[in-house]
Amino acid sequence: MKYAIALCCCIAMYVSCPGQIINLTATVEQLPVTNDEKPVNRIIPGAERTEVYVPLLKGKRVGIFANQTSMVGNTHLVDTLRKLGIEIKVIFGPEHGFRGTADAGEKVGNYTDEKTGIPVISLFGPKRKPTADDLKDVDILVFDIQDVGARFYTFISSLQEYMESAFENSKPLLLLDRPNPNGFYVDGPVLDTKFRSFVGMQPVPTVYGLTLGEYAMLIAGERWLGSEKANQKYDYYRTAENSKDTAFHFLVIKCKNYDHTSKYVLPVRPSPNLPNIQSIYLYPSTCLFEGTVLSEGRGTDKQFQVFGHPLLPKDLYSFTPNPNEGAKSSKWYGKICYGWDLSGDPEEVLKKVDNHVQLKWLMQAYQLFPQKDSFFLKSNGFNRLAGNDVLIQQIKDGKTEEEIRNSWEPALSVFKKIRKKYLLYPDFE
Repeated sequence: MKYAIALCCCIAMYVSCPGQIINLTATVEQLPVTNDEKPVNRIIPGAERTEVYVPLLKGKRVGIFANQTSMVGNTHLVDTLRKLGIEIKVIFGPEHGFRGTADAGEKVGNYTDEKTGIPVISLFGPKRKPTADDLKDVDILVFDIQDVGARFYTFISSLQEYMESAFENSKPLLLLDRPNPNGFYVDGPVLDTKFRSFVGMQPVPTVYGLTLGEYAMLIAGERWLGSEKANQKYDYYRTAENSKDTAFHFLVIKCKNYDHTSKYVLPVRPSPNLPNIQSIYLYPSTCLFEGTVLSEGRGTDKQFQVFGHPLLPKDLYSFTPNPNEGAKSSKWYGKICYGWDLSGDPEEVLKKVDNHVQLKWLMQAYQLFPQKDSFFLKSNGFNRLAGNDVLIQQIKDGKTEEEIRNSWEPALSVFKKIRKKYLLYPDFE
């Protein structure tokens, strides 16, 4: 009974009222805690707070969106919940698959997980959200994925479509929040919605400085969900605190001991080509090279930390990409590439990033490249990553980095104000 009482006030959303914002999330901290959950310095992801959310899953048929990052200590969330007597009916997998081994962009089909015998439905490819048929035997949905805080990392797009399916099919949704390893700054161009794609669905900057729990609140609270039905349902999910069917409708289980100044090092690589925290810090800047003819380091052990091309000056850093796990096919395999090596220890890399999406490396590479007409791929991939068609022209026109940054500022300022409404954790400023 005490869980139900607390949860009636625990929908993890903000309610907009004339002239004020009412925060309905704080009461999640009022739920009973066990003796072994006394405050410590270690950041505790939401998934580890089993005493808070497992009682909400008891006796329910559960669908889980998860991958290899969905860990509770050293045990996968799925295995943890099964040991605790939770019935898991279906697993949904994102880009790279449930076990996280597929190449970037590789289509992964449906299958049965060998370890658990649970059916896995891929939500990356032609099918990106659960259907009503997928959810017919499910009472409640759970989402637990580690994000890296860059707009073009597709897990936030998967989250949106999972939310839409939950709202449209009237299924309660429990989101287990995790720290954002790039959550300590906000920067980059805000996406122009004319360039919406699965690598950028919402008008947010390249680095948005939100955990997935906060991001979910943002897109629902701003009515940015992808269907009118989902946005209409969200009114109900946000306000119906006295439903007879379930104690909550949408709930974020917060992290403990986390704030937006934290430098959280992921215990599990979030995808095959982000092998360490250095690659994650650099990713918002160096992922732009995916839209060019340069190698972004796939096929090396320094993915997104090195970049280059066979035609760049031979006195630059050299590397040779070759096929490996998670990068079975990419640019310039077996060819010596010349370019830059940004790797180093985490503190060195943090200094290079300097809390900004760094353009200087891209601009230097363009200036040195001998065939400028072919520097950007013809597939329009660069514009999808940038979220606009302005940045590519600014680089071609020789604009300075300061001029480019100044052009971002109006939209960035608007986003920063919106972002403040949905923070669950102390901010960096």
